[in-house]
Amino acid sequence: MNYIISLGTNMGDKKKNLEKAIDSLNNIPYTDVIKASSIYETEPVGYLRQDNFYNIIIEVKSQFEPHEMLGICLGIESGIGRIRGIKNGPRIIDLDIIFAEDKKIKTKNLIVPHPRYNERNFILTPLLEIYSNGEYCGINFKKYINDVKNQKIKTADKILV
Repeated sequence: MNYIISLGTNMGDKKKNLEKAIDSLNNIPYTDVIKASSIYETEPVGYLRQDNFYNIIIEVKSQFEPHEMLGICLGIESGIGRIRGIKNGPRIIDLDIIFAEDKKIKTKNLIVPHPRYNERNFILTPLLEIYSNGEYCGINFKKYINDVKNQKIKTADKILV
């Protein structure tokens, strides 16, 4: 199964945090990061009194099912040092499953597609970079880009996958 995962960080060495998360995913058996966008610097959404974020979108191929992948993502966050505090507040790393192919899942712990992906420039812009046709598994995400206002974004760096 293929997943689209959004990674974000705004504490410490931001690029290194993203690299650690990608390395951690690649170290999981039967799991490989197969595509990655550039790193984008974005202003925070929600809680504004914090540093800008580095965000990236990756595609991951894995034999794990969506709830198992959620557990993997949460484990990686914990392993890198994520402590949950202020909602939408500063974080050393955040991994969110945006898509699990074309599956629709709504449980207490997991909603896929991610319920706010279409409101976030830090998801849509890097997603468009790696899927220039504006679609992933039949999901047209490009149609939302012009609706997202007041979310500045700029390319910050590259990660080699």
